[in-house]
Amino acid sequence: MDNASKLRYDKLCTALHHHNYCYHVLDRPEISDSEYDELFRELLALEEKHPHLITPESPSHRVGAPPLKKFRQLRHVEPMLSLENATSAEDLRAFDQRLKRFLSSEADIEYICEMKLDGVAVELVYENGRLTAGSTRGDGQTGEEITANLKTIASIPLVLREPFPPRIDVRGEVYLQRQDFQEMNRLREEEGEPLFANPRNAAAGSLRQLDPAVTASRPLSIFCYGLGYAQGVDYRTHAAMLKRFEQLGLRVNLTQTRVVQGIEQAIKTFFEMESIRDTLPFEIDGMVLKVNRTDLQRELGEKSRTPRWAIAGKFPPRQETTKVESITLQVGRTGAITPVANLKPVSIGGVTVARASLHNWDEIERLDIRVGDTVVVERAGDVIPDVVKVLVKMRSGTETRIPLPKNCPVCNAAVSRIEGEVVPRCQGLTCPARLKESIKHFAAKNAMDIDGLGDRYIDQMLQKKIIRSVADLYRLHPEDLFRFERMGEKLAEKIITAIDQSRHRPLSRLLFGLGIRHVGIHLARILARQFGTLEALSTATEEELCAIHEVGPQVAMSVTTFFADNNNRRILSELKETGVEPGSDVKQSGGVFSGKTFVFTGALTLFSRQQAEQQTEQLGGRAAGSVSKKTDYVVAGPGAGNKLDRARELGITVLTEEEYLELVNKGVSNGSEESNRLF
Repeated sequence: MDNASKLRYDKLCTALHHHNYCYHVLDRPEISDSEYDELFRELLALEEKHPHLITPESPSHRVGAPPLKKFRQLRHVEPMLSLENATSAEDLRAFDQRLKRFLSSEADIEYICEMKLDGVAVELVYENGRLTAGSTRGDGQTGEEITANLKTIASIPLVLREPFPPRIDVRGEVYLQRQDFQEMNRLREEEGEPLFANPRNAAAGSLRQLDPAVTASRPLSIFCYGLGYAQGVDYRTHAAMLKRFEQLGLRVNLTQTRVVQGIEQAIKTFFEMESIRDTLPFEIDGMVLKVNRTDLQRELGEKSRTPRWAIAGKFPPRQETTKVESITLQVGRTGAITPVANLKPVSIGGVTVARASLHNWDEIERLDIRVGDTVVVERAGDVIPDVVKVLVKMRSGTETRIPLPKNCPVCNAAVSRIEGEVVPRCQGLTCPARLKESIKHFAAKNAMDIDGLGDRYIDQMLQKKIIRSVADLYRLHPEDLFRFERMGEKLAEKIITAIDQSRHRPLSRLLFGLGIRHVGIHLARILARQFGTLEALSTATEEELCAIHEVGPQVAMSVTTFFADNNNRRILSELKETGVEPGSDVKQSGGVFSGKTFVFTGALTLFSRQQAEQQTEQLGGRAAGSVSKKTDYVVAGPGAGNKLDRARELGITVLTEEEYLELVNKGVSNGSEESNRLF
């Protein structure tokens, strides 16, 4: 062995330990998956050639990285092993041949093919049917104890369905659906908060919260796929185990799982999964291939860090290196100006990518990205690609910084950036770039609920200059719509009828539809009940607004700024002229909840938070977002955190979801209309 091999081996170990830490602990990978896999393969090749180099600390003997200090450590009874990777059909055939040699048999092996979710691996411990502990993978031997956080995930049962074994340790993958991830980032961007890089990082960050209430607010899901330690459990096949998981009430991905005979059928399934990858509601980065028979699994056994009977077939990498050629500034519904990098086109996973989101100027500063930089770009399904890393060492000195804009790139209106926010915003409500998204938001179900008014028709209205503001919607006639593609008389009449029916929606719907900064559905209802009319709210001062519970200085300034704008006042006047007269949001008087304030916390499982708040208001009560001395009841679901602690400190009555429903049923039986019940 030469000294160069030893030096290279030590360097690889150091690099892989570092990247394991960045990926598994910090959730901030510094290199792409394909680059990591290349380093790991090089390490394995060196160990195979020079086995005396191998140390107990080798990355090949470890699965992840040590758990974070802020969580209690929890040791797995059975190690949570990693999987060997295959990057081609040839790798999968070589895996099959190794198994046949080990088993001394040339017979086709029955495999089970599962989608490899790109999420966070966890272990759930059930004792006598009850969830008693939960943890992350950690270093494979010891993980981070996150039981309280896992209990907030609605798809994780707190109690198994009978009959259940005395103890069963279940392995699963916690993840975020693409749509939920995009919505989370949209809301964070509107609130000026840092964006998550991808669904996996968002899921990992959500699980590693010291406050379970934060985890509860994130729409996490789980698919269970494996078994750790178990008592009184013996399954003939892995497929039978998954079916039994489902019977116990555990969530498994059976519809996407295939049992096949022989490696060629497994390879065919691999390519089928890759072909539907972008159509799935969640991210997958490969296919897990496992020997289906559990007796063969036991016979094959394990290596130091991986089971012999399973392998992860990885899809082509979603990260590649390219150059930033220029920057385009995009303007969204709220006026948020988002920088988008125009890239030298590069193929990522078979798709040509020429643009990537930079999100905001704080992100630009964090990455220290400049026009002309060489960057690592990641593509995740149908989400716009992201720049995840700048290769600073490849700079030539000709790169240029990206300045914060002073004027809107579309309408040239002034741009402002509120202190504490990361997004600069165009202040022009009639800015053409804002108009389409503003109209979509105005017509949405939670706003004015104009059924049938989708993207295609809004685009044509704007292209043909039929509308220039939301007020113009109420001036439309069926003949205006006949100019559209595939627009018949009946469909035109249906859309016009839907627009007419929206003229008298409750005031809170109109306020939400107007897109006032920081005014969501809940605050819109509070403002509508407090002021009663649009005119009264439009003349309110910041002091009057701040006097309302749950309205702070930021919201007050946003509301007064909106109504002070002359262009906004003109559009509101036009809405009134066209017959838009919002209905009342006044709550029911004399209801069973009259004068009572409720706060809902934790992961509600019997109803949604929005349903509960609406039901409370229908019965005369008030739904608040924070606990104070004026709170009468706190309704706590699984994983309730600080709000529950605060309620106990103040001696406030705490209700379970079932106890809250009993009060609702009492209100209904005492005279409320049955048709008003939401659940």
